Amino acid sequence: MTYTKNGKTYHCPVEAALDVIGGKWKPLILWALGDNVLRFNELQKGLPGVNAKMLTKQLRELEEDGVITRTIYPEVPPRVEYTITDFGKTLIPILRELCNWGAHYLGIEDASAYQCPTKAGRKKK
Repeated sequence: MTYTKNGKTYHCPVEAALDVIGGKWKPLILWALGDNVLRFNELQKGLPGVNAKMLTKQLRELEEDGVITRTIYPEVPPRVEYTITDFGKTLIPILRELCNWGAHYLGIEDASAYQCPTKAGRKKK
């Protein structure tokens, strides 16, 4: 059986999930957003190694999939902020478990005490 969403065909729900959040940057973007409102530069600073072109591409894809929203304010210069949608927030427990698993893999005993660079110095909504 196949499933179609946003013009894409999937053979399995896991395939669809990985298409939406797979890759190096998408989970980190979502983890960084969490309950926060972030601007492009804040996201880029919190994701060491990502270039502007890749970050823009990943943000657009997450927005198309309904996982994040982009708000453009009519100011000069324009201000753009990114937030995670309610639907996107359903991924946070999954990402938290990935963090716990990764901490265990790395030998970090208390993952809750570990601060990822993407979680540091952010403003809350």
